Amino acid sequence: MLDRDRFPIDPWRLVETRYSSDDIGVTESVFAVGNGYLGLRGNHPEGRHAHEQGTFINGFHEIFPIRHAEQAFGLAEVGQALVNAPDAKVMRVYVDDEPLTLETADMREYERALDMRAGVLTRHVRWTTPSGKDVVIDFDRMVSFEEKHLAVMRVTVTVLNADAPVTISCQLVNRQDGEDVYGGTPLPPKKAGFDPRRSDTFHERVLLPAEYWQDGLRAVLSYRVAASGMTIAVVADHVVETGNEYSARTLVEPDIAKNVFRVQAKAGVPVTVTKLVSYHTSTGVPPRELVDRGRRTLDRVQSEGVQRQFDRQAAWCEAFWHRSDVVIGGHDDLQQAVRWCLFQLAQASARADGLGVPAKGLTGSGYSGHYFWDTEIYVLPFLAYTTPQWARNALRMRYLMLPAARKRAGQLSEAGALFPWRTINGEEASAYYAAGTAQYHINADVSFALAKYVRASGDEEFLHREGVDIAVETARLWASLGFWRFGEAGDAESFHIHGVTGPDEYTTVVNDNLFTNVMARFNLRFAARTVREMAQDAPEAYRLMVQRLSFDPAEADAWEAAAEAMHIPFSEGLGIHPQDAVFLEREVWDLENTPESQRPLLLHFHPLVIYRYQVLKQADVVLALFLQGNHFTAEEKLVDFEYYDPLTTGDSTLSAVVQSILAAEVGYRDLALEYFRASLFVDLADLHNNATDGVHVASAGGVWTALVSGFGGMRDHYGDLTFDPRLPAGWPSLEYTLHWRGTELRVAVTQTEFRIDAGEGDAVDFAVRGVPHRIEGGQSVVVPLVDQGPVREGRPRLGEIAEARREDGTLLSASVPDPMVPFPLLETVGEVLADDEPSS
Repeated sequence: MLDRDRFPIDPWRLVETRYSSDDIGVTESVFAVGNGYLGLRGNHPEGRHAHEQGTFINGFHEIFPIRHAEQAFGLAEVGQALVNAPDAKVMRVYVDDEPLTLETADMREYERALDMRAGVLTRHVRWTTPSGKDVVIDFDRMVSFEEKHLAVMRVTVTVLNADAPVTISCQLVNRQDGEDVYGGTPLPPKKAGFDPRRSDTFHERVLLPAEYWQDGLRAVLSYRVAASGMTIAVVADHVVETGNEYSARTLVEPDIAKNVFRVQAKAGVPVTVTKLVSYHTSTGVPPRELVDRGRRTLDRVQSEGVQRQFDRQAAWCEAFWHRSDVVIGGHDDLQQAVRWCLFQLAQASARADGLGVPAKGLTGSGYSGHYFWDTEIYVLPFLAYTTPQWARNALRMRYLMLPAARKRAGQLSEAGALFPWRTINGEEASAYYAAGTAQYHINADVSFALAKYVRASGDEEFLHREGVDIAVETARLWASLGFWRFGEAGDAESFHIHGVTGPDEYTTVVNDNLFTNVMARFNLRFAARTVREMAQDAPEAYRLMVQRLSFDPAEADAWEAAAEAMHIPFSEGLGIHPQDAVFLEREVWDLENTPESQRPLLLHFHPLVIYRYQVLKQADVVLALFLQGNHFTAEEKLVDFEYYDPLTTGDSTLSAVVQSILAAEVGYRDLALEYFRASLFVDLADLHNNATDGVHVASAGGVWTALVSGFGGMRDHYGDLTFDPRLPAGWPSLEYTLHWRGTELRVAVTQTEFRIDAGEGDAVDFAVRGVPHRIEGGQSVVVPLVDQGPVREGRPRLGEIAEARREDGTLLSASVPDPMVPFPLLETVGEVLADDEPSS
């Protein structure tokens, strides 16, 4: 999937050996560095010719009114979008007053590498200037994991064969408001094609200048955001190391600061300039206070020394890989991509520190820097099992959003709290309610993540003090949103939830979406169980909760009753779980005969066209089969998977990981590996043609889950740890680490055995293929494996449901929307697929 001459295989580094501007947006994303608070796109230090010059700070945003074509009560009113923070990446090199320009330079050597053990982006260039100077330029860039607010950039220039004047121009530039490296206003960017996943843009000034100054080699820019009122300060210091003579020049204006070093370089004598940059932001602290904080950060770093920062970064990464690495035996190509994905998760979440994890991390402006349900379902499992503190921080973000979520529930005439579908500041920012606000399942997703974290970590203190508020308020929402259906005798028979959208955004505002109902059932049961256990085991925490939330014990009884009576759609005729109450009444979209030129569907068909069909943007029922797999039989999972897989477009990057997991479980081993590779390389190979806008962090999290839960077979239903491995035939081994209630478990799977080695800690109970085991701290358990589960060849096909009939006796039929056809063709699925011509 990659050009391996340009991007060679290296299990610990992502390496580029040849510069190209053809895919510059993609490489800016995949070579980005960050720590969860601060992110720098992989722009070259020359500071020109980029898809997007990006510096992003988690939660640093502007607000704007959402303008609806037709207003209605309760629609989101205020949008939010990530602000492009002042850019400190610019460190331009001139030799003989000629700039290094990558597009035209005579480069004899070139290598750029993201070193995932060191946590540093490096670039090596050997450049022959027009006058014959042989120049080596080495560049390092690091965003510190240890020092949350710190970025370090370092350039070393050596003229090998002659004396020459060398200039290094270091800059801070406000790019949000149109300033380029010369302080001017550049031409407007080329208009991109329509894509609703791209970020909003501003047409008025966003960053209002506050304090700015130069003091020696230290430069300061600070701003207040025009409408949101947030504030930011950027403080940069410079350290020069050389045996050459040099002088320094400075300039500062509201939107640009320059530190220019003019060096009389001797042949073979290097000059190194290190730029230390501190970013601080606030929801309203005056910019001057943030400037002071930035100065303190740099004073501390200066006293410790620059090399100390690189050493600490390497030590941090070593500890991260010890507790997080997943090793695939004998496949360095996959190993490289796996580690890149895991490193993206660290860069997106490590220092989020109570903020959310944006859908694109801090690698690009895609999705406007918003937080979605992606965090809870796709990212948080990795956090909970490798670094529980990061998971707790992410959940605290949701706890802190509860006041806004209660307000939002009230706006929609419901009790409890409703978390926003997409947000930065806690307010709903989705302008399209059908595929946004209607996804009520986010409430259950958050509670599910809370339960998973508490069960894996044993952190009942957090559950009792803050987490229970999430469980209670989300359960109240479901009790209010749903309703009872009564029988002839007046007895309550079933509980239903109407007017919602599930994960599949190609099917909106439906009744009894299976995923929503299944997850709401979990949410209701979890809340009821939590408050009852608190009443028994933590009476003081329970008393405070009752007081804080005005909780009535009768609520728990009502939640449990609703959960027990929750309607779970099932078609007796087809033997499957319908995605919703009327899903099977729709016509089937013939994906197998849909041209690639019409994919993804959301960019080529009006939503109303898509909504009329059985076609999925991403796994919906199949996701429920994984998350709540203990409520479905093995046969149900197989039949459901075989029905929905041919209908799933995979137009969402969230889909393939889930399809991989279920394919592995039900026995489609080759298909599971195919889906896994599609997820693994979604950004590195730009498989969805939108990696330019940033990496897909949730897909990266899903890669971990596909490895651990798909091929590794791990499940934790009811808080019970179980394993049923599905190792691909071509993999000699798979190794991963879990942290279960304080005990480190190192798991190794081969074709013939399953092994667990426990670190120091309490004993852990687990099961392998239904057989219970216990492992004591410091011990090992080895379980022989007869096989890797069932094996099914090929993949499910649409034709396999030919002659199937709906509940009303009608045959299923498949077609592709085509305006040239005046009426639907009367063909069954089997007839369509028997014809060589595409259906229409």
